[in-house]
Amino acid sequence: MAHSHGKNSDSIGKQVAVGAIATATVNTGGILMSKIVKHPALVFGLGVATGFLVYKYRKEIIANASKTYESGKDFILQQKESLEDLVAEVKESDAGDNGA
Repeated sequence: MAHSHGKNSDSIGKQVAVGAIATATVNTGGILMSKIVKHPALVFGLGVATGFLVYKYRKEIIANASKTYESGKDFILQQKESLEDLVAEVKESDAGDNGA
């Protein structure tokens, strides 16, 4: 049981790191976009380039999005089961305390 706790904490650590990187990326991207938006030709060129890349890698993007969606569903189901287990333990504990 202690081993699974270590696995969960590693997973949480990775999620925190990914969240920090995403936050930094969004902040940096916001600053960059505020400068880029002042040049319409550059905005158009970036749009064309982005559209090309999305079209080129559309299958990989869809596969990764589906995989992420499934992982999220699995994570939510695991959390729901853990919560149900905790609630059951608390109810058993309360029933044992009331009977004594």
